[in-house]
Amino acid sequence: MFIRNLGEIRKSDRNVRSDGWASARLLLKDDNMGFSFHVTTMFAGQELKMHYQNHLEAVLILKGTGTIEDLATGEIHKLQPGVMYALNDHDRHIVRPETDILTACVFNPPVTGKEVHDENGAYPAEADMVAAD
Repeated sequence: MFIRNLGEIRKSDRNVRSDGWASARLLLKDDNMGFSFHVTTMFAGQELKMHYQNHLEAVLILKGTGTIEDLATGEIHKLQPGVMYALNDHDRHIVRPETDILTACVFNPPVTGKEVHDENGAYPAEADMVAAD
């Protein structure tokens, strides 16, 4: 059993910040759960272009508003509390937060904890991270 406190995670090296977002990573690969679990804030006014080529992700909006654009179809969907989106096909997308957006996210395979988006908006595959160390 794991008991973790979000406030403590936000003060630790499990809280990863990058351009336009901050992610408190409560469960990581080393926890052996088969997925990672994050509480992520995407900051208002950003345009976050992402393409998780090596991971699947599901995101639940807890607070805030914005939009997500599916770059394959051009469809734009409203993000607001209670909306979930799942990137089940490694979907290229852009999130545009109108306000700060607080989310709960899961990744499969789980991330190790140090990942930030590369030039394509993806997290590297774990094998790529090991090779870089």
